[in-house]
Amino acid sequence: MITRKRLAAGVCGLLAAMAVALLPTPAAAGEPEAKSSPKVELTLDVSGSMRARDIDGQSRMAAAKQAFNEVLDAVPDDVQLGIRTLGANYRGEDRKTGCKDTRQLYPVGPLDRTEAKAAVATLAPTGWTPIGPALLGAADDLKGGDATRRIVLITDGEDTCAPLDPCQVARDIAAKGIHLTVDTLGLLPNAKTRNQLSCIAEATGGTYTSVQHTKELRDRVHQLVDRAARPVVTPKPTEGAQQCAEAPELKAGVYTDREKFAEHRWYRVAVRPGQELRASVSIAADRAVNNDYGVLLRASTVHGREIVRGAEAGDGRTDVISSGLRYPKAPLTSSDDTDKPAAETVCLQVSNSFSAPASVKTDPGMPVELTVDLVDGTGEASDAAFFGLGHGWWFLAAMVITGLVAGLLWGWISRWRVTVWRTN
Repeated sequence: MITRKRLAAGVCGLLAAMAVALLPTPAAAGEPEAKSSPKVELTLDVSGSMRARDIDGQSRMAAAKQAFNEVLDAVPDDVQLGIRTLGANYRGEDRKTGCKDTRQLYPVGPLDRTEAKAAVATLAPTGWTPIGPALLGAADDLKGGDATRRIVLITDGEDTCAPLDPCQVARDIAAKGIHLTVDTLGLLPNAKTRNQLSCIAEATGGTYTSVQHTKELRDRVHQLVDRAARPVVTPKPTEGAQQCAEAPELKAGVYTDREKFAEHRWYRVAVRPGQELRASVSIAADRAVNNDYGVLLRASTVHGREIVRGAEAGDGRTDVISSGLRYPKAPLTSSDDTDKPAAETVCLQVSNSFSAPASVKTDPGMPVELTVDLVDGTGEASDAAFFGLGHGWWFLAAMVITGLVAGLLWGWISRWRVTVWRTN
């Protein structure tokens, strides 16, 4: 009887275990949970000024359509994409009506490339430039969920529907805390358009790009859509100092700051023995600048002795210039009698050699993105950094001594062989 009960209990336990195994289980601890698909809305200016034929021999509208078609072919499958227009329908002169002329051309969702291209093909330059209302409409199109959200605004002129200031609209969107980024692209922009689009982008943590050619437009829009699909770490704002002693101390992470033309900014990083500091900096030319410029990232001690530097130069063919450096701090030896070694304060200096015409504003400064990483130093012989001169001149001295000994030995063998040959 007892045996039968035990057998029945065992069978019930086995069936229960099988049932639990067949049920869907939540993600194990530490495993990433599935996230919502990122959302992007391309917001295109279709106002009358888009008829101008000054982009690679074709109209601005034709260039935008060509770029859109190529971008639509390359949109990642996991991106929900929509298209909104402004100034595409009303042809009249009534300003009140023209400033309401914005509509969603293609809804935000899984992309049907054929349908989206067909919708874009119907566009023709028509009316006003209601950027503010278009931003409000795009923000409403992207609402809901916790996915990455990005508006890509493409226009060739400033808003014509004041007093609704699009820059203030962008600030209001940012103040809602919905983590919606607006990137702006200006087609052959003048100074007023450039200032307005820069303000919109800056208010939401986005980027501004000036576009002169169809390829630039296509590449930049594709890059922004791809960035939404593969979001990066949100940088933390910081403010560099004029000297190291007053500089903020940074931990491992990504930081943003602003730097004026030809300015130096300082930051501090604590590096413990056995760690390697890896740092990089990127400065974006978000306004018209003169050709030939550079960026310097320099690491030094608190006493001003330079440790290592990274530098890069540009000639006006890119909107961003970057440089980086690595500094491995030697680990403690067995003779060091300390329980908790003090970290070394490394001063990071970010400098640039940008210049611009007198008509270009220098305030606020250009966007700076600084990445700081602290990793465990390597002691493996296969690591090039371990054998580099960053650990001292011992490796160079060993090479010199080895070469000298090898030369003397080879000379002695050669003389011995000649002597034997003559004797025989």
